[in-house]
Amino acid sequence: MKLYLPLLFLFLVSLIRAAGINEENQKIEVKAIRCDEPIKIDGQLTEAVWQNDWCLKNFVTKDPVEGGNPSERTEVRLAYNDEALYVGARLFDSSPDSILSQLGRKDANVNADLFGIFIDPYHDKRSGYYFGLSAGGTLLDGVMMNDDWDDSSWDGVWEGEARIDEHGWVVEMRIPFSQLRFKKKDAYVWGVNFRRDISRRNEYIYLVFTPKDGSGFVSRFPDLVGIEYISPDNRIEALPYVRAKGEYTHPDKDDPFNDGSRYLPGLGVDLKYGISSNLTLNATINPDFGQVEVDPAVVNLSDVESYFSEKRPFFLEGASIFEFGRGGSRSHWSFNWSNPSFFYSRRIGRTPQGTGNLDYDYIDAPEGTTILGAAKFSGKLADSWNIGAIHAVTAREYADIEFENDKSDKEIEPLTHYSVIRAQKEINEGYRGIGIIATSAIRDYKNDWLKDYTNSKSFGLGVDGWTFLDKDRTWVVSSWAGYSNVQGNKNRILDLQESSRHYYQRPDAKFVSLDSNATKIEGFAGRILINKQKGNVFFNSALGVIHPGFDVSDVGFMWRTNIINYHLGAGYKWTKPNKISRYTELIGALFNTWDFDGYTTWSGFWAGYYSEFANYYWVNIHYAYNPETYNNYRTRGGPLTKNLPGNQVDMYLGSDSRKPIVFELGGYNYVHTNGDYDRELEFEIEWKPMNNINFSINPEYSWSITESQWVDVFNDVTATGTFNKRYVFANLDYKQLSASIRLNWTFTPKLSLQLYMQPLIASADFSEYKYLDRPKTYDFNEFEEINYNPDSDQYEADADGSGPAPALTWDKPDFTSKSLRGNIVLRWEYLPGSVAYFVWTQSRYNDEDNGNFNFGKSVDKLIDTRSDNIFMIKLSYWLNL
Repeated sequence: MKLYLPLLFLFLVSLIRAAGINEENQKIEVKAIRCDEPIKIDGQLTEAVWQNDWCLKNFVTKDPVEGGNPSERTEVRLAYNDEALYVGARLFDSSPDSILSQLGRKDANVNADLFGIFIDPYHDKRSGYYFGLSAGGTLLDGVMMNDDWDDSSWDGVWEGEARIDEHGWVVEMRIPFSQLRFKKKDAYVWGVNFRRDISRRNEYIYLVFTPKDGSGFVSRFPDLVGIEYISPDNRIEALPYVRAKGEYTHPDKDDPFNDGSRYLPGLGVDLKYGISSNLTLNATINPDFGQVEVDPAVVNLSDVESYFSEKRPFFLEGASIFEFGRGGSRSHWSFNWSNPSFFYSRRIGRTPQGTGNLDYDYIDAPEGTTILGAAKFSGKLADSWNIGAIHAVTAREYADIEFENDKSDKEIEPLTHYSVIRAQKEINEGYRGIGIIATSAIRDYKNDWLKDYTNSKSFGLGVDGWTFLDKDRTWVVSSWAGYSNVQGNKNRILDLQESSRHYYQRPDAKFVSLDSNATKIEGFAGRILINKQKGNVFFNSALGVIHPGFDVSDVGFMWRTNIINYHLGAGYKWTKPNKISRYTELIGALFNTWDFDGYTTWSGFWAGYYSEFANYYWVNIHYAYNPETYNNYRTRGGPLTKNLPGNQVDMYLGSDSRKPIVFELGGYNYVHTNGDYDRELEFEIEWKPMNNINFSINPEYSWSITESQWVDVFNDVTATGTFNKRYVFANLDYKQLSASIRLNWTFTPKLSLQLYMQPLIASADFSEYKYLDRPKTYDFNEFEEINYNPDSDQYEADADGSGPAPALTWDKPDFTSKSLRGNIVLRWEYLPGSVAYFVWTQSRYNDEDNGNFNFGKSVDKLIDTRSDNIFMIKLSYWLNL
């Protein structure tokens, strides 16, 4: 069976022959008219160029009926001069008073009538830009990649105005050529498309669209012609900033380093230089990489680190160019597989790594490593090479510590250089492609002690690519392969081998073993995926491996290694609306995971059902079954144990997003055969009382019971059945209640107020302590004697009473944790590209050493807890030099 399914996968790859439908669109050509008269962006369309006879009118609907006639007329004209492309759109509406014009800040997902333009200036049929404007004046922009995907993190500097009148509404845009990348020519042919949303009818209108049973968006764009002899200068943009920050906290009264108030001014500049019309260099001097929105609070009882999304603008902008291993295919399913990320930008400016290895009573250490400077280079070469590179240098960081009345300073993070280089070549208008990524982190030390806790050098190298298997691009094979090499001293590499990503110390492992003399660890990884992405029947399958020594987490992110994983999935979708539903899909998949010793560590069957009903409500239901398998990380470096069989059912449903009140509710229930379970319920309600106010609250309650929660491991020569170690576990009753609360109040499209709060209460009650009986089982033994000492707050246990086994001692692990985190952000774009921020961040924390979940008491504790407050004012000014 282990060989059968991978061989079936390869067999399917070799036998696929195209039988797709030719989906060529009727040839459409869009013209832009040169205009030398000034155009004022005011939403009036009074200039002569907007009165010419040529305009686009032949739009069609994607929803509610594919290829249908729109309910309202749309007319679009394009003009240009040497500096910019102009868009003028008359959007007729028979009921102007019914036009939805909800306000939101830039790039907000608002329920409003919308008009947008999509531009493919490279004419590569795979990438481009989009610019949108809502009837309320909210600007939206972003980039497109991989033919089907988009990314709203890119922010351009452009102008747009919308105005509602007695005929409907009007859109006028000015998009500077300096914001676009393209290869310089005398005459240009670009790709272009348009979209209009009539929100009250859920009607989506395009010039050309992607059918629901098809794929590919940018590749369908008609040609944009008429732009000739434009000569935009090599652009130079500067964004200097000033910042004032005050922190008001409540440290211990004897803390010699912090009296409770700190003032942190800041000054710096971001630079953008257009080396040519298709290459851009971004640089930053003394950057402000602070986040405007706080990270959510998490309680992590696992053996792997938590993942947090990037929120810093410098790294968000253009991040899509560093995507790796995902080209060609629009869908990458995963079952018990987490794709390693070669580049995780939050490693740059990370919390200093030496902080957790110091002995101290008091410490003054930076929360993040200072970024001395960073540069980013991106663009396109020779029409088909997408390139990108990031180089950053972070400072040597020190901590002031006091330990037993002795003060000193200690290096806690060495001087570090990070680099990421990415290149990808598209062949035959994206029919196939090949790419490469290379990463490195190189550190310079002044203090040798830090070498025991950080990698001295880390390198990652990967190649990826894709190819379509037929002319209609129905079937696609996508793959990647990677190699990593991490270097350090013997103590560091030994620690890395024993970390949760590798667990080389497992006593029953055969493929790997600890090497205490090693000064490097290296490995490989890769995955091949096949996807059928057109037609009502769809298919998705993949085979992936991650060698136990593979590790790109110094610059990237990953959770596990020692994985051989496959899945085989297929489904059917009903795309034609009927009296009951507008869209329905049914999916099923088989999956299996082995380690490199050949043990099955996860397996199962998964089925999913999704339907959007005729009233625009929707439901999503999943079911999974997992048979008995082995677990190679429950003992955290110890021997294998068993995973008991389990079933999971989850269900989520939501309402029509057009309504003033929108809700979503659902949950899941996973139950093992021994009665262990993991459950969650969540509910979200969004309220739009006015067209410029949006309030949402998303409470979640999760609770679980397990009889195999890890506690600790002890050396015990009498524990011969478990390799002379005693692996201690407990029953765990865990409860968590949290909520995400958001208020968005948009005064104008350029002035907005945002509030975010996250209260969290979590409790963990440990009981019935036990130890593992023998490997490859789920059997545990109770201690002969176990006592709790309240004076030391520790448990004392003995496996055999008066026998030779040593007594074991561990700290009481029970806890109840309460926190409240949030901030208020006032954002004002006082000039295009120039923004002022006023930010107030507040945090409250309270912990108790018991596992009693008591909502009322926890709320009282949070209210009584003194808060830490941070106030910040930041002002940036955009200069186009």
